Amino acid sequence: MFLAVSIVCDDYFLPSLEIISECLGLSQDVAGATFMAAGSSAPELVTAFLGAFVTKGDIGVSTILGSAIYNLLGISAACGLFSSVVSRLSCWPLFRDCLAYTLSAAAVLAMISDNRIYWYESATLLLIYGCYVLVLCFDIKINQYLMKKFSPCCTCFTKAMEENSEQQPLVGWREESGPLIRQQSRTDSGIFQDELDYSQLSTSLHGLDEISEDHPNVFTMPEADMKRILWVLSLPIITLLYLTIPDCRRQFWRNWFMVTFLISAAWISAITYVLVWMITIAGETLGIPESVMGLTLLAAGTSVPDTVASVLVARKGNGDMAMSNIVGSNVFDMLCLGIPWFIKTAFINTSGPIEVNSGGLTYTAISLICSVVFIFLAVHLNGWKIDKKLGTICLVLYLVFTVLSILYELGIIGNNPTRVCGN
Repeated sequence: MFLAVSIVCDDYFLPSLEIISECLGLSQDVAGATFMAAGSSAPELVTAFLGAFVTKGDIGVSTILGSAIYNLLGISAACGLFSSVVSRLSCWPLFRDCLAYTLSAAAVLAMISDNRIYWYESATLLLIYGCYVLVLCFDIKINQYLMKKFSPCCTCFTKAMEENSEQQPLVGWREESGPLIRQQSRTDSGIFQDELDYSQLSTSLHGLDEISEDHPNVFTMPEADMKRILWVLSLPIITLLYLTIPDCRRQFWRNWFMVTFLISAAWISAITYVLVWMITIAGETLGIPESVMGLTLLAAGTSVPDTVASVLVARKGNGDMAMSNIVGSNVFDMLCLGIPWFIKTAFINTSGPIEVNSGGLTYTAISLICSVVFIFLAVHLNGWKIDKKLGTICLVLYLVFTVLSILYELGIIGNNPTRVCGN
């Protein structure tokens, strides 16, 4: 299932995202915070609906809050540790996404504090996300205004970026296409530099020299021995995906990019559902408490697409897109909680609120806000770049947060009763 998610993201999901962003003229951070976050967070949306309508338990809430900590710290650690390229970051996108997510996490904390969710509370989550999307629509103008308003600080930051961010040799999607050079920084307009438009960026990300050139077939066998072995083992998955998803990297299917995006997101959800299903069975067999499962194994399982997508773009030097996906997917996850809650309280069960067991979840929500502040400060103190140093720090902090959350859920720290899966 891990291999299948990786293939879907690498061969279909990310290429369709590049074409969507190219057509809409989106900067890489806005693309990462919207389409990339929504597509890779599709499993969380499925989990939230299952928790609200099928299992009627806390697994949707705890999974989304637990995966949020994993997204912020765990995926940041993976991007730093598994990327050979040092990715430069911009100030405004990270600040924008962290602020939106802090407001969302604070709203969820306020809602679950009384163990009840009312329709107007769930509607507030949808309103917050709507305001977030509205800000993204005017992202360039807001960025320009802030640059002028805080010109001394931004000028110093821009100079530091120009001095430190040399052009990084980036290898394209296919090794045989040769190295590609691009500058990883923003201009004052808040978008890519003039000499490298988004169409050229989108093409360079896939290792293509010309848009008119067609992409190699997925059944082309790699030259390296280890890649050949992996290709043969994954051939059934490759064949199934080839027969069900149009490959928008090829000229014939290029105009079908939205179909590719939607079908690949559906495949990501289906594959993750099977993965979460197996983890849930293991949890019931071992008698692991439901909230502990949500905070650990299920959280990591549902965030596999986010992890794969973020690491893939970080390895190409696209730090802003990786970080915007990490934080932006968490903002979308708050929407995931709002949609089923609102549907259930406003249209299906209008007689009363939804009951939620929020003892450990309150601690988790507080941990989320702290982790957001830490991420922003850590990136700032690290010189606005993603490297192995930042990855190591994020990994250590994620383990600390997880251990403390588990101890709290098990009642070892504090006074919190536990509920076991299946009981």
